Amino acid sequence: MTTYADRTFTPPERIRNFCVIAHIDHGKSTLADRMLQATGVVEGRNMRAQYLDRMDIERERGITIKAQNVRLPWKVGDTEHVLHLIDTPGHVDFTSEVSRALEACEGAILLVDAAQGIEAQTLANLYLALEKDLTIIPVLNKIDLPAADPERYAAELAHVIGGDPADVLRVSAKTGAGVRELLDEVVRQVPPPVGDPDAPLRAMIFDSVYDSYRGVITYIRVVDGRITPRERIRMMSTGTTHELLEVGIVSPEPKPSDGLGVGEVGYLITGVKDVRQSKVGDTVTAQRRGAEAPLTGYREPRPMVYSGLYPVDGSQYPELREALDKLQLNDAALHYEPETSTALGFGFRCGFLGLLHLEITRDRLEREAGLELISTAPNVVYRVVRDDGAELTVTNPADWPTGRVAEIYEPVVTVTILAPAEFIGTIMELCQSRRGRLGGMDYLSETRVELRYTMPLGEIIFDFFDALKSRTRGYASLDYEEAGEQAADLVKVDILLQGEPVDAFSAIRHRDAAYAYGTAMAGKLRELIPRQQFEVPIQAAIGARVIARENIRAIRKDVLAKCYGGDITRKRKLLEKQKEGKKRMKTIGRVEVPQEAFVAALSTDPGTDKPKK
Repeated sequence: MTTYADRTFTPPERIRNFCVIAHIDHGKSTLADRMLQATGVVEGRNMRAQYLDRMDIERERGITIKAQNVRLPWKVGDTEHVLHLIDTPGHVDFTSEVSRALEACEGAILLVDAAQGIEAQTLANLYLALEKDLTIIPVLNKIDLPAADPERYAAELAHVIGGDPADVLRVSAKTGAGVRELLDEVVRQVPPPVGDPDAPLRAMIFDSVYDSYRGVITYIRVVDGRITPRERIRMMSTGTTHELLEVGIVSPEPKPSDGLGVGEVGYLITGVKDVRQSKVGDTVTAQRRGAEAPLTGYREPRPMVYSGLYPVDGSQYPELREALDKLQLNDAALHYEPETSTALGFGFRCGFLGLLHLEITRDRLEREAGLELISTAPNVVYRVVRDDGAELTVTNPADWPTGRVAEIYEPVVTVTILAPAEFIGTIMELCQSRRGRLGGMDYLSETRVELRYTMPLGEIIFDFFDALKSRTRGYASLDYEEAGEQAADLVKVDILLQGEPVDAFSAIRHRDAAYAYGTAMAGKLRELIPRQQFEVPIQAAIGARVIARENIRAIRKDVLAKCYGGDITRKRKLLEKQKEGKKRMKTIGRVEVPQEAFVAALSTDPGTDKPKK
């Protein structure tokens, strides 16, 4: 069945480009499902929940990781329109995906859960959309819930955006109530795209994915001119040229078309095998009679958190490299380079956008490549200035310089926390214990408060989110963005086994927290490392100064078992002999740390706020 939206080169005044932005779990993907059904592009029998979320891991966790786009037909009165909907992720780690999606839109639906109200990520995405001058349509979702309080949250939304609570639309993405009216509003409020159809082609790349059969599929939004299959195109940032094999639209399955005109969103396939050749934010133009000036691009996402990934079985190193290569085709924000560890063997140092990104990458590697992996404790990027003025960037505790350093800088972030007002005290206490500085506080309503802190990124990447949730009974929400760097008194804590440092357990900590880390790690390893024939000391040290110590007692054979009575000198001789043996063993013996001990010690960070079991 063909619809008005299946034909391309639609007049720009009949096109509306919009996206859905919201906090995690406020119902973006469910609303997108209802829109697919309301516009009739997906038949009822083919419908499934989270239709646009293609990855298994997205459907399993119920989160969106990759932004998806779809072209929908919609009729208001007698006029046919084409709507381009872009479904975006809600998690703070994937903010770069959201900012790319916003580049392709003129309007945004700001979706808020009618039972939970505005959350930190809602505000972060709203500010992103306002920066890009998008038209905002405020919508309350989940009005069918018994706990929904639309009046209260409509007032809250109107207070934040500026406007009348009566203008806030109310929908239920689950039952479909209000979705048709919302689509009418999109046509009414979102401005049509503006562009010159006769100018040289300029199209903005807002996403690219790798398909194992067709190579790289690049998603674009045409700004000026037109694009047709079989012409040669040029990427303006890299200068590479390609022949277009196919141009098409996503509705919601890919459909080849005759080309794309001004304001239209679609995909193009050039047969290129490397995603890095079609950079997100780049401008596509024609090779002949091309455009002079590119469109304004967007910032490359920079890794915020680094962690080492090692295969449990050392022989799987080549498979891990292959799996990371494949994964990077789809995930431009993933950075990695080979590294070796005396304790864990060969592996890779990987850079991630945040902890969820790390967890999902690890999950995908284990699932898609069938690998068993150990990840080392995550850490951030430090800038170290030596006494002689030389600068060093440290992403791995093993690279920490020995000797004197003049200054150490660590990344800081601006943290926004939204929570019910009764939890202000516990949140402030938690933030101050993590070296946070209060930047400001605002009441969104009499019961909800927004706190702004400046904190070191290293303090929040471990378990800050867990501690915040447990102290606020799950009601607080968190968002952060980078805010430069600051000088700090940081030290490297080494863990020594029998005087030998084990690089996998080394960590960079603030001097005040180093003792707690050292004692917790030593205590943990004492439980995890099996007893040997000789005594093994576990020490935590800063440079040459030992700050904590635990001993693993030796296993002793009962050498007196065969003595029945007899003289004490006989027993003493046997004990002395045993003592000599243990002493000799201690000088030449080596302690093998079992893999299970590494996994257990690195899986959860010591020194957390969680109660001891």
